[in-house]
Amino acid sequence: MNFCVKCGVECEESLDGLCIDCWLAGRQLVDLPHRVDLHVCTNCREYDFGGRWVKRDPMVAIQDAAIDALMAVKGAEVVSVSSYVEEQDPRAFAVTVHADCDVMGYAAEGEASTTVRIKNTVCRRCSRQLGSYYEAILQIRTVSGKLDDATREEALAMTENSVARQAVNNRQLFITKMELVTGGVDVYLSSIALGKSLAKELAESFCAETKESPKLVGQTTDGQDMYRLTYLVRLPDYRTGDVVVFQGRHCVLTRVNGNGGRLVDLSDFRDRSVRRADMTAIKLYEKSSDLADATVVNRSGAEIQVLDPSSYATVDLKVPADADIGETVKVVRVEDVLYYVPGRQVRG
Repeated sequence: MNFCVKCGVECEESLDGLCIDCWLAGRQLVDLPHRVDLHVCTNCREYDFGGRWVKRDPMVAIQDAAIDALMAVKGAEVVSVSSYVEEQDPRAFAVTVHADCDVMGYAAEGEASTTVRIKNTVCRRCSRQLGSYYEAILQIRTVSGKLDDATREEALAMTENSVARQAVNNRQLFITKMELVTGGVDVYLSSIALGKSLAKELAESFCAETKESPKLVGQTTDGQDMYRLTYLVRLPDYRTGDVVVFQGRHCVLTRVNGNGGRLVDLSDFRDRSVRRADMTAIKLYEKSSDLADATVVNRSGAEIQVLDPSSYATVDLKVPADADIGETVKVVRVEDVLYYVPGRQVRG
């Protein structure tokens, strides 16, 4: 059993020789600095909390800045806090923080006040973006040198979505700019690692060819060479749904991924797998957007009768037994012979 050196009462526990009542008497349990500076980026409007930039409601950010600066005296543990904000002027706010504390298992309360001042600055990411900073260039091209609008938009959407996902965990990742150039588009990126990951992602999704080219641009202050990397991604001219020629056979391309592709032969509708290494042997015959529509006149088992879209003569076409035939079907002409084109195309 302990005795309080001030009041003499017996107590099971003591702090600095004092019972809990004497220790708490007149003691300020929490404290705040006279002033707390809260930095906000004037470009992205994010707030700096210990080097971590975050988006927050301004009033929430002001309260959080004060709470983060709260200090408890030795022997007291802050359990919960609440705060009150009063605007002094557009850039200064009086904040009072109320703290519920635990002192040797006893509940106690403390309160402290400060002034939170809003300071304008520009975060590192925005400074780099505004200064057109980049470490890598992603060059999106095609084998033929002609990048159509649909393919370009799909590749750029994939690029932008990937950057957005990665930037959630690393805000230093961003697209500096995009430039349309002859035969494709150049995407300027903040990070070499970002350029590498995007090139890999596009290559796997489109089964594309890639090439990496470094360029020495200077040296760091400690004498290390500084490089910028250019990642060339050369997309194939074919897309899923296109009619292509592979090993002399006309097929519809139904799947493309990092491992290769799958085809459906237009003569017998058999599935064919193509290894990644053999994808370069695939040649575009007709884009899916250019395939003709033929009106279905009749169906009997594995055959349908359609009107030739050029001559309007009735033509018999073979179809898969499980084909879902509507009022019209897609057809392609090969050496003056019409073929039915199945419509199962997927990516990935």
